Amino acid sequence: MSTPDPSGPATAPSAPPARPRRRADAERNIAAILDAALACFSEDSQATMADIARTAGVGRVTLYAHFSSREELLEAALDRALAEVAEATAAIDAEAGDVPADEVLRRHIRSSWWVLDRHRQLFEVAQRSLPPGRLRDRHAPTLGDFDGLLARGQAEGVFRTDLPPGWLVTVIYSLFHAAAEDVNVGRLRRADVAGVLEATLLPMLAVR
Repeated sequence: MSTPDPSGPATAPSAPPARPRRRADAERNIAAILDAALACFSEDSQATMADIARTAGVGRVTLYAHFSSREELLEAALDRALAEVAEATAAIDAEAGDVPADEVLRRHIRSSWWVLDRHRQLFEVAQRSLPPGRLRDRHAPTLGDFDGLLARGQAEGVFRTDLPPGWLVTVIYSLFHAAAEDVNVGRLRRADVAGVLEATLLPMLAVR
């Protein structure tokens, strides 16, 4: 005769928590929100959180669960746009090989403007909404690419060495955004900007 198990009948193991599914849903929502933010800010500098939530197809509660303010969402959207610049410049650097630094810079100017042009309104909103220091910090990884390229060009003897590299990076940064502003107000045609930037920056950087 068997002895009853004092602990009672065995219970089935509990189902694992649905955390991976929730994480995947959250990642999809964040991606949709950032896509919507890029689209909304690019079309309307006054886009609201409600506009972005509607475009993303999420509720405002979901939106605010991931981004607590319009400024926080703007910074995240800016990071997404700058990541596109970094990806484009990394592709150019990977293919550069023994290409002279001034020619690499020419390619960087064209690829970086292509991304900036698509997000001109976003960058304009960011310039108006974020403190200058914080805005510059968001650009730091991309500006670091230019910093390294300028140092290489100076070592090759194709870029001037009488001015600090950091200042030259500031000039490049400022001119890109000045060009975007001129396009926005109709002083410069979009199709002309890459050529104008090349004609301005490359002679300015050249050895004298």
